[in-house]
Amino acid sequence: MQTEEISPPSLPLGQALASLLQCDDPKGLSIGQITAAVGEKGFGLLLVVLALPSALPVPAPGYSTPFGIVIALIALQMIQGRSAVWLPRKLANIRIRPSLAHSMLSRASRFLHSIERYIRPRQKWIRGRSGQAALATVILSMACLMILPIPLTNTAPAMVIFLIGVGLAEEDGLLAIVAFAIGCCAVLLYIGVIYLLVQQGPEAIESIKESIKSIFAGGTE
Repeated sequence: MQTEEISPPSLPLGQALASLLQCDDPKGLSIGQITAAVGEKGFGLLLVVLALPSALPVPAPGYSTPFGIVIALIALQMIQGRSAVWLPRKLANIRIRPSLAHSMLSRASRFLHSIERYIRPRQKWIRGRSGQAALATVILSMACLMILPIPLTNTAPAMVIFLIGVGLAEEDGLLAIVAFAIGCCAVLLYIGVIYLLVQQGPEAIESIKESIKSIFAGGTE
């Protein structure tokens, strides 16, 4: 018996997301169902879906840690050179609420529409074994930051994963490389943040927030 494909790889990314997240089940779509739907070509699309709740301003409390764990497992399998994703049943059974899926789609569609003119197939060598392993290493680092209960470690890492996923899904190696570079810089930044937390304790959080506010305030003068 042949299963119906939810998102053919030939669809534009926005349409593929809409098709992938469409679900009649009131409980929502499970991560396992999404994984099965994207099949062997779904690393990029799967990363986009899992990074969305944290990457974009979508109210989705409680999703960063479990999604971060799933993304970390995907990154490890990319490093191993697997062509399809395997997840433990407990993680595969995590469901995305229909209301969240709708919010994700609307915001993702607007964001993708704003950048679609810059996205095109290029630098496809990044999808080779070595390139994919390098991208996966940054994805793994960003996923670990999403999992950690540390302030300021959700949106930026998730956006890096989201952009790498878009690059892989759309075969835009240049976008994936740019996101890779941003991810490397983010790793260095968060190493500094974690160092301050270890050295100064929770009060370091306020000084970090004040520094960020002063940077943005200076940029608006």
